Amino acid sequence: MESAEKKKKIELGLTHFNSRRFFEAHEIWEEIWLVETEPEKTFLQGLIQLAAAYHHYEHGNPDGTESLLASGIVKLSRFPEHHHGLSIGELRAAAKQWARLLGERKDPGSARLPKIKSRKVGATSPRQAR
Repeated sequence: MESAEKKKKIELGLTHFNSRRFFEAHEIWEEIWLVETEPEKTFLQGLIQLAAAYHHYEHGNPDGTESLLASGIVKLSRFPEHHHGLSIGELRAAAKQWARLLGERKDPGSARLPKIKSRKVGATSPRQAR
């Protein structure tokens, strides 16, 4: 997949995720994931799993939500606070809080569904720039 097409798909997935269209975000990111190589394949899988987790939450499956959050957090923990201009650290922190609340059998509430903050998709993270 060409870089420009990949950036467009990442941005489209981000738009879907931040608009609470988690299934659509999952689907568009999966298109990139299918052809990507490591380590980006793992990064995308983490995003996909978080999107799927919140989709499960919206469909009344807290156990599926918690399980997918845990998987996504583990994958995204391999990446810096900002990766491709996305605030991955904030996303991980929100996902951890959600997983903790669900583990305590508390409902985090749809008003607390996270958004992924973006500086500029495709920007290099400070760790990558060294």
